Amino acid sequence: MKGTRILEAPRLLGIIWPFVAVVVLQVLLGSLSLYTLSAVRAYVAGESLWSKAQKDAIYYLSLYAENPDERTFQRYRQAITVPQGDHELRVALDQPTPDLDAARAGILKGGNHPEDVTRIIWFYRNFRHISYMETAIAFWDIGDDFLRQLDLLADEMRATFAVGPPSARQVSDWKARIVTINEGVTPAAKAFSDALGEGSRMVLKVLLITNLLTALFLITIAWRRSSKLLAQRQAFATALQAEKNRAQVTLEAIGDAVITADVEGHIVFMNPAAEQLSHWQAGSAQGLPLTALFTLIDEHAERDERSLVEQVLSGSLRGGAEHARLIQRLDGSTVSVNLVGSPIVNAGQVSGIVLVLHDMTQERQYIANLSWQATHDALTGLANRREFEYRLEQALNGLARQAGRHSLMFLDLDQFKLVNDTCGHAAGDELLRHICAVLQSCLREGDTLARLGGDEFGVLLESCPPDQAERIAEQLRQAVQTLHFVWKGRPFITTVSIGLVHIAQAPSTLETSLRAADMACYMAKEKGRNRVQVYHADDSELSMRFGEMAWIQRLHVALEENRFCLYAQEIAPLSAQDSPGHIEILLRLHDESGRTILPDSFIPAAERYGLMTSLDRWVVRNVFQVIRQCLDEGRPGPLAMCDQPVGFEHR
Repeated sequence: MKGTRILEAPRLLGIIWPFVAVVVLQVLLGSLSLYTLSAVRAYVAGESLWSKAQKDAIYYLSLYAENPDERTFQRYRQAITVPQGDHELRVALDQPTPDLDAARAGILKGGNHPEDVTRIIWFYRNFRHISYMETAIAFWDIGDDFLRQLDLLADEMRATFAVGPPSARQVSDWKARIVTINEGVTPAAKAFSDALGEGSRMVLKVLLITNLLTALFLITIAWRRSSKLLAQRQAFATALQAEKNRAQVTLEAIGDAVITADVEGHIVFMNPAAEQLSHWQAGSAQGLPLTALFTLIDEHAERDERSLVEQVLSGSLRGGAEHARLIQRLDGSTVSVNLVGSPIVNAGQVSGIVLVLHDMTQERQYIANLSWQATHDALTGLANRREFEYRLEQALNGLARQAGRHSLMFLDLDQFKLVNDTCGHAAGDELLRHICAVLQSCLREGDTLARLGGDEFGVLLESCPPDQAERIAEQLRQAVQTLHFVWKGRPFITTVSIGLVHIAQAPSTLETSLRAADMACYMAKEKGRNRVQVYHADDSELSMRFGEMAWIQRLHVALEENRFCLYAQEIAPLSAQDSPGHIEILLRLHDESGRTILPDSFIPAAERYGLMTSLDRWVVRNVFQVIRQCLDEGRPGPLAMCDQPVGFEHR
């Protein structure tokens, strides 16, 4: 979790708040220090005014004792007002509830500057009980006591002068008292000034130390925060470098070509796959335009006049869709790719593009191989049955649009099973390859030769007259016959039976054409093999074979649906002295509509095409089931089963 928090994007306030706090605290402390020093300065100035005023008051009162001039007395009054105002300040602020208005009036009366009023009151209230201030105020009070005595003396002198001239002795006594007061107030004033000076110096030291300590504290905080920010920055740099390394390794490891460029289309980065695809080294290609690497050719759309960068920025090459392109390199070679492009957006601004090119060469080769395998025979490389039927159907559809002549051949090797049985399938496969080469050499360019399965082949001769088709068929037969195949010193003579069908006009369906060719090939084998049998629609023998072949599927379905039935026909003796009679089992077939079909309709087809074994087994199995049922029911005699219709019908 801690590592995750380090890698989170820091907010601006989270970065600068310690420095803002340092600045704010330093400003507040500096302002407080300046305000305190200003208040101390105001007190020092007030002390100067107080000292000067008390000296002036003593001086003018001494003059007034010698010469009772009213102006001199007024000057005394003016001078004594300053200490009296300072005294009123202390009296107003020393009350349980300070009288701030009276304090302000006393300060102004003491001759202080109006701007110093607030500072003097603040300093007195907050520093009143500090030792240095208490000492200074104590001497201040002593000085004020002497000045009160001086003021009482002044009032006494004024009253005496108002009555009449005083005696010389009284004047001498006044002067002596003034000297005594002066001698008392002067040390108090000096002590007050010294204490205030010492206090101001102490305040200065305290403020200086406080500022230094605060500065050290703030520097420590700033240092720790800066260290944390530096560590965080280092963590970001390390994580960024690690991410960059991972991205670099990933880009180098992936098989797709990755190219980044600026908005002008100049190359910034290429991974190794891009180098291999474009035949350019990344260092040499950096800074070059994309067109220096390759030219794009769209295989499926019209030529796009926009540049590659414009196509990417417009979103026409974004991911999620196939963008097949053919790139042509500077050497003229081309390669098919799937191209995806996306703009690189930084802080809301497009700073470049990234291209991902996937080489489709292997995929297309794989698709081509799959397509070839789906339409060709793996052993011989010829077209397979599916492809052959597709081409035949296309040819038949062409006849519906335009008149023409095609020919279709079925080829079946004679006695091919002998090669497999005596020499193995490897020999049979090799023989098939040889025969394919021989057959291919006898065909025209554009003719289709296909392996339909096993040792069966098909040939489609498009736009071929019947006589030419028959000549080609004979050439094929002779070519196979003249092939001398030797396997491990053992020679084999090969022949082929060929069925040929001429397709002249529609409607000739694919099914009927294939059936006709197959039947013609079968007839070629029936007539002794190694021959070409041409199919004719009015050939009665072929028609009969067609009928027999049609029965093959019907018989298979009848066996599956159990539509055969058995009839029991009794064979009875002519006289009672003869041996006991017996029964004859007859087989019948119920067709799809329920009609009964006699054996002479389907037995020849079953015998010709190898279905008699299945029919015999069906008959034997069902006969024994009926016999077992008769025995279980206790019916006597060989004809007991015929008393009731259990399994057969009695005839």
